[in-house]
Amino acid sequence: MSGAWINGSVVLIGAKGMLGGELASVLRDRLGDRADQLLHRFDLDLNICDARAVSAKLTALKPSVVINAAAYTNVDGCESDEAQALAVNATGVENLAAACVAVDATLVHIGTDFVFDGTSTRPYRPDDAVNPLSAYGRTKLAGEQALLASGCRYLLVRTSWLFGLLGKNFVEAILARAESGSPLTVVTDQVGCPTLACDLAEAIAALLDAGATGTVHFCNAESCTWHGFATEIVRLGGFDVAVAAMTSDALDRPAVRPAYSVLDTTSFTKWTGTTPRPWRDALADYMGQRQTRRVSAESIGRVP
Repeated sequence: MSGAWINGSVVLIGAKGMLGGELASVLRDRLGDRADQLLHRFDLDLNICDARAVSAKLTALKPSVVINAAAYTNVDGCESDEAQALAVNATGVENLAAACVAVDATLVHIGTDFVFDGTSTRPYRPDDAVNPLSAYGRTKLAGEQALLASGCRYLLVRTSWLFGLLGKNFVEAILARAESGSPLTVVTDQVGCPTLACDLAEAIAALLDAGATGTVHFCNAESCTWHGFATEIVRLGGFDVAVAAMTSDALDRPAVRPAYSVLDTTSFTKWTGTTPRPWRDALADYMGQRQTRRVSAESIGRVP
């Protein structure tokens, strides 16, 4: 495996999620014929909220790197279940960090743009002040604080507006409504950066190769509103469907979203020497991969 960071095994938490599945693929490709011996994947079979279970597992495996792709990501659900969200997004991170200290492993943790309040007039840098507006943001920030307080060697990668082939996401929701002929109305007063899960997975591997530590921001380049994102999804999907605009207040969701959560990815470029590709290019790739998967499924009589 390229990069000096891999001196032992790798533990991947949340391996069946949207990002975790992409990370598993990237890591297997890089590990090659050593993947079966060095890559240890866990999902619901390891409860990160159980400190003893986490400690026992990492003590037994003695990994050099632990990647935490597990999180309670239901933004609106967190408003009514903040205790459970805190357990996963903060206590789970604390447990992983403590176990990583004990075995001298690097912990890679995935953060979110929702730790910011959206009042910035420029893209958010890693060291900008945080001020979450929602329970999801608060619990994710608590996880970051637990990570920093643990004293473990860490890489915190904040990202935004994640979409990918291996899970439910905004792209599929828009396409489903367009295919059904349902009217589309999408908010136009929230600005951020869509991020393709496989791009984020490759970015994490590149950061590890570069020996990156601390907090880094990664998302696909260029920003848009959710309305602009939806309009491009509909266009690439070949649908002649109008996308109406609405405000966040009119949507009336339980959780408050930041009006502006564009992330500055200069930190990623400094570590890796590369820049993220535009989100439109990433979306076009997603649509192509989606069509390939559909054709493959149809060829064996199974459409997802």
